[in-house]
Amino acid sequence: MAKNAFHASIEGAQHGAKSLPQFLDYAKAAGAAGAQPSNYMLNDGKGGFLKVSEIREAFAAREMRLDGISSHCPFWVHTSAWTGTKSGNPFIAPEVAKLSAAEIEQWHETYLLKLMDLAAELGVKTLPMFWGVAFGWELATGYPWGFWGGGGFDLVKEGQERFVNKTAKLRQHANQLGIKLCHEIHPGTAAMCADDFLMLVKICDHDPCLAVNADPSHCWEGESWESRFLKVGPYIYAAHVKNFVIRPGFPLRAMESNWTRRAMQFTDLGSGDLNMQRYAELLLAVGYQDRYCKLHGCESAPLVVEAESAHKELDFCSADGIGYVAKNLCFPQAAGSFEDGMGA
Repeated sequence: MAKNAFHASIEGAQHGAKSLPQFLDYAKAAGAAGAQPSNYMLNDGKGGFLKVSEIREAFAAREMRLDGISSHCPFWVHTSAWTGTKSGNPFIAPEVAKLSAAEIEQWHETYLLKLMDLAAELGVKTLPMFWGVAFGWELATGYPWGFWGGGGFDLVKEGQERFVNKTAKLRQHANQLGIKLCHEIHPGTAAMCADDFLMLVKICDHDPCLAVNADPSHCWEGESWESRFLKVGPYIYAAHVKNFVIRPGFPLRAMESNWTRRAMQFTDLGSGDLNMQRYAELLLAVGYQDRYCKLHGCESAPLVVEAESAHKELDFCSADGIGYVAKNLCFPQAAGSFEDGMGA
């Protein structure tokens, strides 16, 4: 019997109230083979990070794999601070939030460089993340305004130059360490669709550190998960598993923060609008498993659960998601066509 192409894992960002040991105990009890802690779980509470030996021992004691470091929040703040937004404040310390926009950006650049050093020491080659609103909030709306250029300005061109310059040191360091910065194509980021991401690759002269963290739950405004991930398939080095439902007749864009009243709601993995098994098969088809395993010298790639719900308790929903992935998505990869044995 061929070995499974994937193993069940879980992201730690939503479970930030737990320490690293608490998170790993929870993930292990739910049946996860690996885990993807958030960068915050690796902080030592003294302005630095836990020792590499402490992190390794925490995983080894539970016989679990370290499947990357979820670092969405600090990357997003770094590339969004210039706008003066307060929406990143929940992700940063109060004393940092009081700094100027330029100082907040510099603080996060320094932090992320150190985080990459830690990742390299741990043998972590993939950082799931997303770049912030480098193009400004006007373009981040995604609305087809006719006001993005003219009268001596070009917001798209300005954004391109801003992205290249602001990310230069981070990209250079990632390349020195052999790390892939896996952007999660997502509304309100520097790349909201496949073509946006390919544009970032182009303006950065095809920088090899620019990669994708696949997540189908953000494909709810016209671009299907299949068309998106077929376009960026060669760049996928990380993958989350998450589902959603769209409630007909409700506006997808509205100033409503209560998830129970929103049109698009994240769900448990088994009852959303997406076919998770077809998604896992597409990841195989575009080479995610082969690419990840070659990079890390392993035999299976993680499918990282990020199951959330507006109605179900988080730990319950996430544990249910781990079980769903382990049962339904961790299967032996076909070695050839099912027709190969016909007539033998």
